[in-house]
Amino acid sequence: MAHILLLGATGYIGGRLLPRLIQRGHDVRCLVRNPHKIPPEDAEQALLYQGDVLKPETLPVAFAGTEIVFYLVHSMSGGNEDFERQDRAAAAYVAGAARAAGVQRIIYLGGLGERNSDQTPHLRSRHEVGDILRSSGIPVTEFRAAVIVGSGSASFEMLHHLVNRLPVMITPRWVSVRTQPLAIADLLSYLLDAVDRPESAGEVIDIGGPEVLTYRDMMLTVARVLGLRRAVLPVPVLTPKLSSYWVNLVTPIPFSLARSLIESVRSETICENDSAARLFDIRPMRFEDAVRRALQKVQTATVETTWTSAGSPPVPQPLDPSHFRIDQQVVSCDAAPDTLFRVVSSIGGENGWYFANILWRMRGFLDKQMGGVGLRRGRRHPTDMHVGEALDFWRVEEIDSGRRLLLRAEMKVWGRAWLEFRVEPKEDGTSRLFQTARYYPRGITGLLYWYSVYPLHVLVFRGMARAIARKAEEMGKER
Repeated sequence: MAHILLLGATGYIGGRLLPRLIQRGHDVRCLVRNPHKIPPEDAEQALLYQGDVLKPETLPVAFAGTEIVFYLVHSMSGGNEDFERQDRAAAAYVAGAARAAGVQRIIYLGGLGERNSDQTPHLRSRHEVGDILRSSGIPVTEFRAAVIVGSGSASFEMLHHLVNRLPVMITPRWVSVRTQPLAIADLLSYLLDAVDRPESAGEVIDIGGPEVLTYRDMMLTVARVLGLRRAVLPVPVLTPKLSSYWVNLVTPIPFSLARSLIESVRSETICENDSAARLFDIRPMRFEDAVRRALQKVQTATVETTWTSAGSPPVPQPLDPSHFRIDQQVVSCDAAPDTLFRVVSSIGGENGWYFANILWRMRGFLDKQMGGVGLRRGRRHPTDMHVGEALDFWRVEEIDSGRRLLLRAEMKVWGRAWLEFRVEPKEDGTSRLFQTARYYPRGITGLLYWYSVYPLHVLVFRGMARAIARKAEEMGKER
């Protein structure tokens, strides 16, 4: 058993690694900004510390007594233009805290790609972080990977949605760039096995699948698995910026992340050493097998984590209660409270919003045109949700199971907005739904936005509350 500190436990990869480390009997602790984002079943078995790798004063208590640190954090997922500086700062703070605590080893996930003057900012940052961690004097096991193929990964969702929606894909020249995609299951195997492989300390280990493919190859393979006929037409005029707008429009990936992803695929990313085969008894699966596995997870609603898992909480700001604009709908429901809350917690994604779905889709489309996230992020699971997960253009901020759900808006609005559902039992065994929309306008533009759409909001929110109650009553009768 190893004493492990996992940094990045609420991200796409970290969220999958955490329960597997626990299952292997390790003593796991996590440093997270929001402990509520850790699923309850994992939180019960791991030690959670609230902190931030960019706040060095929060690190020592979590690092004390740690043998191995997993470093799985980086700033690109948030679309932050200053991610290189933040990545350098975070790595330096972690290196210092690990050295002070006497950490024996750091396991870091970096990126494949040759170091040269034409490096993309993303790839350059991945390499710099590895260098900074090594400067601590602590042995570092640096895994370098390229495209991760798995249900919920940003790269795979981008490929999947482009192929699924476009019979003819007009693409930039980067579709001819070679890469070495790796299944998420194989990546997790490398990370887990590294704990028990001290000989991997001090090594830079390139990991990839058995095939070297172009992005065109990958698109056509995804099409074949889906049973679709697709054509890929590369053109020289699509710049990374234009490509990012197109990806933002067609897929769930927002413009900021699409730009980072597309910038990162301009460089060839293939394995440059054979350390993985020398140090590990892992035989990575073929790309087509990884695609089939990912699609099966999507179709059976067994996706563990998604790229949206790593969403950052907003910076707390003082809010004057007198500035809030509020719409509240109160509806009685002839169904038990647990039935009503089951309907509430199933909202969004493929289930829709129970009323005026065409208007919700139009709002999502407009949000996409403004560079927002739109509705296509959906939800990880049709009925289950955790704090911190994306739900269409909302994010789950709080859950009190059976009683309350609070969503925070991530669509483009001129201010900040929340949507709260609260279920209260009545003495006769039925229930009452309190649905409250709260909006904090930013300046005169925010006020104009609220009052201009208020009549439509009243119509939609009133209809939605009533439709939720009716759906719960129907479910109650069926039971």
